[in-house]
Amino acid sequence: MNNESMYIEYKLDLTKDLEREIVAFLNTKGGKILIGVDDAGISVQLNNIDNLQLAIKDRIKNNIAPSTLGLVDILTSEFGGNTIIEILISVGLDKPYYWSKYGLTPKGCFQRIGSSSEPMSPKKISELYSRNVTNSLCRIKSPTQELYFEQLKIYYEGISRPLKGQFARTLELLLDDDYYNYAAYLLSDENGLSMKVAKYEGIDRINLIENNEFGYCSLIKATKQILDKVGVENVTHSYITGKERIEHNQWNEVAVREAIINAIVHNDYRNEVPPKVEVFSDRIEIQSNGGLPQGLNEGEFFHGISVPRNKELMRVFKDLGLVEQLGSGIPRIVSKYGEDCFELSDNYIRITFYKANAIKYVTPQVTPQVTPQVTPQVESMLLILDGELSRAEIQEVLNLADRKHFSQHYLNPALADNLIEMTIPDKPKSSLQKYRRTSLGRRCIAGDDSTLE
Repeated sequence: MNNESMYIEYKLDLTKDLEREIVAFLNTKGGKILIGVDDAGISVQLNNIDNLQLAIKDRIKNNIAPSTLGLVDILTSEFGGNTIIEILISVGLDKPYYWSKYGLTPKGCFQRIGSSSEPMSPKKISELYSRNVTNSLCRIKSPTQELYFEQLKIYYEGISRPLKGQFARTLELLLDDDYYNYAAYLLSDENGLSMKVAKYEGIDRINLIENNEFGYCSLIKATKQILDKVGVENVTHSYITGKERIEHNQWNEVAVREAIINAIVHNDYRNEVPPKVEVFSDRIEIQSNGGLPQGLNEGEFFHGISVPRNKELMRVFKDLGLVEQLGSGIPRIVSKYGEDCFELSDNYIRITFYKANAIKYVTPQVTPQVTPQVTPQVESMLLILDGELSRAEIQEVLNLADRKHFSQHYLNPALADNLIEMTIPDKPKSSLQKYRRTSLGRRCIAGDDSTLE
């Protein structure tokens, strides 16, 4: 069965027209190319995979323009019992992309139409070229040219990839006239950017009890400091059992990390407004400035289609292991908290994670299992969740019309505490998605009175 689509292309082997396919994805909505899979969706075992990956990387670097730095991932994956090569491609901001040897012509510029890559018309090429973004970080001159990168060099040495003399050009930190650009400024040892982690006593912004600033240094260093600070805030509940000390996080650690890094990497720095993190008594809010990148809608955003606003920063964050692969962050967050934790505006993106419920631990002398203490809202949902029900069905039984209220006070806390689970966890947005109790959720409503505070 042929499963190729607008977002997926199969290649049995490395072909001479690979550049055509990559250019088409860059110029449309992004996608992926699976090498080692035939048109029927059947995989074969590739030989010399390492050499193939190097050849692909070399062809992309030398044969496609403008630069695809930070836009393409090349990795291996398992498909049909064989190891294949997967090329993940984000939407490019510097459209039109083209096959260098053919230039800005229909022979060099392609777009994805259905499951095929088609030549662009001269009119379309001209339109894209005239709309080309001219104020991305790589094109904005650094406010100072006296920049040093000792911190960045230390981080690269830590992954056994020491930066060489021409690293600024390799990482695209220079303008055409060899002046440092704004991306270089953000990654340098000293800059004017500072990000705040504020902490409030209650649920509003009235009583500020902490105001921590992290910045005026390499954006990488500041990011790690923020992750460390939020990590400290995220461990608040400790319990001693007969065998061990158990700590319970307020928010899902993976989701919070992804949200913070996404906010920093995709923030619109052109107005010199940094992202921010705010901790309240009942939640944490992470906000980046700038709405969705041009050409990306909400459905595509939640689906994981990646349009890096700052591809130079994305490249460095990925090199250093802060970003795993293109487009993976948002689906990870949605799988834990649902889409309603996002607030999307033309001017900002805010992610809100409410605290997980407090947990009571059963002493080992009684039973080694864990039984949560839940809110009345979550308990009422667990009681009616007999079998598998969709979101709409649960809301109907509970007589709840407000979807956001339901998500924040019923669904998301139950997912975060592992009291319920999705029937299709790999596709959180599926129209067929349903929810069911986990074994922990079933124990929670079983009425075990032996739990201890």
